[in-house]
Amino acid sequence: MITLNRDQQYALENILFVFALDSEAAQEFDHCKKVITGIGKVNAAFELTKAIYREKPGLIVNLGSAGSNHFKKGDVICCNRFIQRDMDVRGLGYELYETPLSGIPPVLEYGIHLETLPNGTCGTGDSFEMNHSVLPYNVVDMEAYSLAMIAKKEGIPFLCLKYISDGADSDAADDWFVQVHKAAEAYRKILFG
Repeated sequence: MITLNRDQQYALENILFVFALDSEAAQEFDHCKKVITGIGKVNAAFELTKAIYREKPGLIVNLGSAGSNHFKKGDVICCNRFIQRDMDVRGLGYELYETPLSGIPPVLEYGIHLETLPNGTCGTGDSFEMNHSVLPYNVVDMEAYSLAMIAKKEGIPFLCLKYISDGADSDAADDWFVQVHKAAEAYRKILFG
């Protein structure tokens, strides 16, 4: 059983844990239902959709590494606001980050907030961001937006926790390789005590 707050408790067998990479899960989640999606929005969407129909989860938990120049390395951030940071169709009259004809606003708001963790806005895109500037998002990753959108469309509660592995700057790649293995242990402590 995982208790997220006073009103939300989930049996472990009803939770689907979603990671982009096996290194983000390590062995800490071998006793759980988990899916490793691979990197990027398309892989994440495809693998989560298959897993939803196979597992029929009551809760989807996305755990992964992310960059940020707002939070510090080693922080775990709870995200329930998502931006598709590589969507730019302003040339056709749409807002920056808005997906044309989708009916979804540029900032997708969906997910559970854990009061014990800082809240962040996750900018998802199919690039490893190494030159992040001040934008409407303060966490960057490559999968969360598509996972949140699918969970919302399917009506499944969603929890997204991001371990800050790098500063989304010129040192991001080196920092990520050093930090990524620490994520699973941090998640285990938060979720399982």
